[in-house]
Amino acid sequence: MRQNPKQSASGTSRVSIYEEVTDRIVRELEQGCVPWVKPWSAACAPLGMPRSAASRRTYAGINILILWDAVIRRGYASQEWLTFRQALSLCGHVKKGERGTAICYADRFIPKSEHERARETGDEPNAVPFLKRFIVFNVEQCEGLPAHVVAPPVPHPETDLWRMGDALAAATGAVIREGGGEAYYNPREDFIRIPSGAAFASAADYFCTLFHELGHWTAHPARLNRDLQHRFGSSAYAREELIAELTSAFLCAHMNIVPQIRHADYIGHWLDILKADSRAIFHAASQASKAADFLLAFQAAQPECEAEA
Repeated sequence: MRQNPKQSASGTSRVSIYEEVTDRIVRELEQGCVPWVKPWSAACAPLGMPRSAASRRTYAGINILILWDAVIRRGYASQEWLTFRQALSLCGHVKKGERGTAICYADRFIPKSEHERARETGDEPNAVPFLKRFIVFNVEQCEGLPAHVVAPPVPHPETDLWRMGDALAAATGAVIREGGGEAYYNPREDFIRIPSGAAFASAADYFCTLFHELGHWTAHPARLNRDLQHRFGSSAYAREELIAELTSAFLCAHMNIVPQIRHADYIGHWLDILKADSRAIFHAASQASKAADFLLAFQAAQPECEAEA
């Protein structure tokens, strides 16, 4: 069981960002809504990765889920976000009365007691990790921003999905064997098995499945080195399935493919994990971001490699 929230001096509960986000995701899962799949048909914004309108960099980890939730729940038509100061730096401003969305970033600090211990023992001080909140606003909550900041993204045509998905898979160098009736990653022999494209209802369905297996493929010791030696049905096995599900969702969003849930039978396991550990979804989302970035980096490097050939 998760511990009760800490009590403030006034006696009121001080809910951590871990608990706040996890409790929201638990409620959605209990209602049958998978946060990383979301009913995008009800959204005003085009599917894609949320990103900073100032730096043009996409957000990572749990912030993707937080901002997707805000886009759908509040009906924003954009996936672009800014801090209050960033809006000012772009010669715009946040509209009066607008309420921002709290996201977070991980950092570390060294407590005074740890500095003292290190001085006494001659060891290096140990840093303590923590999450810090900060507030961002959707560009629709702002005024006066330059036209290029608020311009909607150009979606990829449906006909491009096979080309784009195949190019990403080929760029990774993963051994992918088509055929049979099951999709899985074999860690011992390091290959992916997936049914032929004709067995799937659409290109989107095929690539949601392939990206899930590529998520597992990143766990190999020669890549991101996650432990895959878990018994089927165990909590650790379900955690790895969650990482692969999120990896697939993040890759799909990069390509404007509506994510799908590949293993709905694990929702009960995920609920148990999240209820027991408020940091579990943060860890899974972080690992999934690393996996998605690892895979996308192969494709980003491809033109350079071709130029050198």
